Amino acid sequence: MTEKRIYLTTPIYYVNALPHIGHAYTTIVCDVVRRYYSLFGYDTYLLTGTDEHGTKVMRAAEERGETPQAYADRISAAFRNLWPELSVEPDDFIRTTEQRHKNVVQLILQQLYDRREIYFEKYSGLYCVGCERFYTETELEPTNGFCPDHQTKLTLIEEQNYFFRMSKYQQWLIEHIRANPDFIRPERYRNEIASFLKQPLRDLCISRPASRLPWGIPLPFDRNYVTYVWFDALVNYLSALGWPDGPKYERYWSVAEHYIAKDILKPHAVYWPTMLRAAGIPIYRHLNVHGYWNYGEMKMSKSLGNVASPLDLARVYGVDALRYFLLREMVFGLDASFDEVLFNERYNSNLADDLGNLISRLTAMIHRYCGGRVPPAHTLERGDQALLAMIKVVVQSTPQWLADLKFHQIIEETLQVVRSLNAYINSEEPWALNKAGKRDRLETVLHVTARGLVIALQLLAPVMPSKTAEALSWLGVEMKSGQGIDVELINVGAPVVAGKVLFPKIRLAEPETGGSAAELAPARPGAAKSKIQNLKSKIQNDMAEEKKEMAEETKEMPTAEISFDEFAKIDLRVARVLEAAQVKGTDKLLRLVIDLGGEQRQIVAGVAEFYKPEQLVGKTIIVVANLAPRKIRGVESKGMLLAAHDGATFRLLTTDADCTPGSKVS
Repeated sequence: MTEKRIYLTTPIYYVNALPHIGHAYTTIVCDVVRRYYSLFGYDTYLLTGTDEHGTKVMRAAEERGETPQAYADRISAAFRNLWPELSVEPDDFIRTTEQRHKNVVQLILQQLYDRREIYFEKYSGLYCVGCERFYTETELEPTNGFCPDHQTKLTLIEEQNYFFRMSKYQQWLIEHIRANPDFIRPERYRNEIASFLKQPLRDLCISRPASRLPWGIPLPFDRNYVTYVWFDALVNYLSALGWPDGPKYERYWSVAEHYIAKDILKPHAVYWPTMLRAAGIPIYRHLNVHGYWNYGEMKMSKSLGNVASPLDLARVYGVDALRYFLLREMVFGLDASFDEVLFNERYNSNLADDLGNLISRLTAMIHRYCGGRVPPAHTLERGDQALLAMIKVVVQSTPQWLADLKFHQIIEETLQVVRSLNAYINSEEPWALNKAGKRDRLETVLHVTARGLVIALQLLAPVMPSKTAEALSWLGVEMKSGQGIDVELINVGAPVVAGKVLFPKIRLAEPETGGSAAELAPARPGAAKSKIQNLKSKIQNDMAEEKKEMAEETKEMPTAEISFDEFAKIDLRVARVLEAAQVKGTDKLLRLVIDLGGEQRQIVAGVAEFYKPEQLVGKTIIVVANLAPRKIRGVESKGMLLAAHDGATFRLLTTDADCTPGSKVS
């Protein structure tokens, strides 16, 4: 049997500022993925680290009166120390200032130079220090010469530098992406790169004069220059494994999975594979790309100064709750919105009310009716069997959801198991069975509930390792890594711990100033009015604006003739609704995640007055698939569903029989 292996990498994080939620998300995702694969018997290797060279680091050090090395040491330590506090367990932490990394960078550069893949030339261009890259005039047309990400004026730089012949590998890369459709995931980012590659690819500037930037790795063939950014940073994925002949490289590189945010898509999807190709190194297996965390309608980033501290949140809600929120809230590949109110609502609803309540109810009833020990099952009725069969389907589906990057779906389906178990208790009424003297049935119901709960806790263990281990211990069981989800993991007769609260409810207190997560406090008698209510009152003024927006979007427009060519530009597609949820702070908007035939998209639709979210899940709808993305109430929408509305009734357009998602409507 072939041994299953996987190599997971985060980006190495730039040390120009302290870690924030964006860093935490990518790293926690990789740790969660590692734990799932370990659970399923894989040999896993997780790498993270810090990127410590460059202009921004040198300037940040100067501003603080430190040497670049001392500054890098301090910030790198903040990253390294953060991960254990977030229950992240990397196998290695690479720093670009380490000699093992410098050696590999210089070896690759020398090999490419010897093969004439690197050349020397004069260059001028518009440069952004924040992005550490040059922009073309075409890229800057929509922003009138300002950086698209940082909204800062660019600097014209003219100097001689070394270049990598990246353009030489454009056609190869196009063919590689075409032959390996899951090379870049999700599909939207593969399409973005495919579109980018339709334009001629320019060669890549890889150096800076040491006289202007001494803080870097010297080029082995010209000590007057240092290598810059990507030939330094990207090589960490190899240097950490001991390329070219280290045992870890031999063992793990062929199963490499890079996880990144979409802001560094092009370097990883274009620069990196062409660099590897030129060096004769096999290409990594997958590039997995996630969206941005937004605060309101703006991308959350350290350069914009609107970041949230992961440790502040973890100190209030616990590390596992933070991990749960980040994995549950973001559909991998799409943007997600973050704020403390939403975090609090998820925590109280999903963890305290659903999961925590189930654990409390079950353990209390086992103590009350079964002497504090896990009871046996007797005759399983049809409803018991159906419940366990439904849970088994979730277990069987989890490996595929994991492979498809559907982490939020694993969590939501598991929460549905928890809700089903709560409903099962309400339906079977163990208290009534006890009163009626139906001992065998009582024990069976509690046994089935305990078995289902143990399975749910196993499914959630990679996301919330500490809390699930604690809850499992209360039920007298312990998980074993490498053996998958054990649907029979229940110890009849094991003592059960009751009277403990896994997730105590937390209320947002209204601080005197501000409202950071660090100021949140558990609810107490006489505590200040809930921040949730306070914020709800503040958004009333927004409602009028929202109604105005919706009226503009839904009012009947005057009919005007269009040409056939104009109509032909509209791309109508069949889609299936995978998820539906209310857009926070609105009465009319729903956020839908749809299947568009191999591609998942997010759209926002003003249909909440007519459909509950659960009514839409599974429905076949018709969407305009080629609308430009837009933000609606801070949520990105990429498409529009079609419906008929006469003022009194509202009906979604659909097909008269099942149709494959992605089918073209004509």
